Amino acid sequence: MPNIRTRLLVVLVVLFGSLTVAGPTPATAAPLPDSLWFDETPLTVRSGRFVDGNGREVVLRGYNVSGETKLKENNGLPFASTADAKKSATALRALGGGNSVRFLLSWAYAEPVRGQVDTGYLAKATDQIRAFLDAGIRVYPDFHQDLHSRWLFDTDSWYTGDGAPKWAVDLGDYPDEYCGICPFWGQNITSNEAVKQSTYDFWHNEYGLQDAFLDTAQKTMTYLRQNLTADRFAGVVGFDPYNEPHAGSYDSGQTSRTWERDVLWPFYEKFRARMDAAGWQDKPLFAEPNLFWNANLDFQKQEGGLLDAGTLGPRYVFNTHFYDQKAISGIFMWGKAADGQYAGDFGTVRDRAAATGTTAIISEFGHPLTGSVSDKAPTVYKAMYQALDSRVKGASWWSNPAGSGPVLSGSQWQWDIYNGRHHELMNDNPDKVQTSGDAWNGEDLSAVRLDDSGTPVLRQDARLLDRVYPSATSGTTVAFTYEDRSRDGSTTLTWNPVPGSLPNVAQLVGSGQYGLLLWRSNGGSAPTELHLPATFPTASTTVVSDLGTAYAPPSYGSATPVGVAAEPGGTGSRRLLLTDTDSGVLHYALVTNGATTAPSAALLTAARSELSTWAARNAG
Repeated sequence: MPNIRTRLLVVLVVLFGSLTVAGPTPATAAPLPDSLWFDETPLTVRSGRFVDGNGREVVLRGYNVSGETKLKENNGLPFASTADAKKSATALRALGGGNSVRFLLSWAYAEPVRGQVDTGYLAKATDQIRAFLDAGIRVYPDFHQDLHSRWLFDTDSWYTGDGAPKWAVDLGDYPDEYCGICPFWGQNITSNEAVKQSTYDFWHNEYGLQDAFLDTAQKTMTYLRQNLTADRFAGVVGFDPYNEPHAGSYDSGQTSRTWERDVLWPFYEKFRARMDAAGWQDKPLFAEPNLFWNANLDFQKQEGGLLDAGTLGPRYVFNTHFYDQKAISGIFMWGKAADGQYAGDFGTVRDRAAATGTTAIISEFGHPLTGSVSDKAPTVYKAMYQALDSRVKGASWWSNPAGSGPVLSGSQWQWDIYNGRHHELMNDNPDKVQTSGDAWNGEDLSAVRLDDSGTPVLRQDARLLDRVYPSATSGTTVAFTYEDRSRDGSTTLTWNPVPGSLPNVAQLVGSGQYGLLLWRSNGGSAPTELHLPATFPTASTTVVSDLGTAYAPPSYGSATPVGVAAEPGGTGSRRLLLTDTDSGVLHYALVTNGATTAPSAALLTAARSELSTWAARNAG
């Protein structure tokens, strides 16, 4: 009987999805500016990696767009206009080096009246998503919530929330919100009875709340599919159903682990069925475990990580967040982050993804850029990006590159061009107008802002954010590292210097930035791609690879083993393209901006010889 009921449910869901959202199927769009024959293919999950249509491993790097969705000032949208979305997308690609975004959506504004999806909201959100897709940026939408709903909070409250609509809150007889002594807004999750009880009701489908959410999610996904061209829809990677899930309260005898097994995972299975019904069968669900499964404060950590979900496989992505709560507290970590600080934390993410048979993404990470602990930000961010690149710290990388593990995808929190320029009436209180920072619960984490001329500018060191990374690898990645030489004040942070045992490589790199990728070929015809930051102008970029050496690499061509091309989208960002013609062979490529003048042929040859010997000995 259970199997029969399940089949009947899926049939009804498919019928429901096909009948509830109308809309014309758009015409096919022209190729993106600067695209090449191997661009713009959809991503799938295969062998524990994101893979494109050419069989290349893909790494997603970018930002959350944006916490503005959590505010009312633009009615649950990241941007006030499509023009602002286009401006932001171009800057994200050109200044921030991103190839993907987690695009926040709001249930409250998608379904302001129960059972009635606001197609006006969906149309504006789709236009803003289209702006990123047209800039060559892949998108995975996220129905975002924090503290369940803004309508739980009093007008004079210290805090606010986002997520559920007002009608959903009105259904429950929730107590007046109160957090007690809560210096951090996240403490409301476990201390505010209004938040706990309303969250509990959602997970237990009281008043049909979860059903209503699933209906709206399905209609939203159907609308996106029907109102994006096929080419654009190919750039939509998947869907993140629910931000930072937590039980609210556990039932008697229930643990965080059994809650994941008995409550959270069945919700994801229901959402997966809705994705299929909406025409998203080939796109993965980005499944987040219990919020506190990987907390780095022992008293806050809760067992989880989808330990009982079995093999997730290609229809799911292991999707998690990581913030250094010790560093943010200002109490439990007095100093700054160091080389390898998060290698263990991010290694745990790699291990959980591998155990579940899928790939991983850290869809939120970050640290405050102002306030009492902001002095830690340069080192915390550097250590987080370092851990995304490799599970081996810099001091050990050259002697153990094979221990690196897969390069992790990640989306930094956050990219909000309105940072410091908001006008948010907190909880609709005209006497509490929020303008500074992110305008939400005192946070200030945006990597970008607008200057007085309305131009997007970075708020963090460009050398940290705009990074070399392997956006697509034709084969299997063996190891990767990037020394960004980002700054902490006036100090240049160098955690992975080229060892003295490679004197010619060290001379070539000098005091410059460098990235080094090792991969094993798979016989694919599409090239391996490395994003080239703005600090790597083509005219002063050096490449040393077993495929060839080049100073000021030439333009890409099918017969050019080392070449440079624009990235798709017409934003002016660039990529290094490396073409091999074999299978099962170990390849390497060093890219650096350390040479200020053309290095001699003898130096390039000597550096290549050193790297060939080193690669064979340490990774062959």
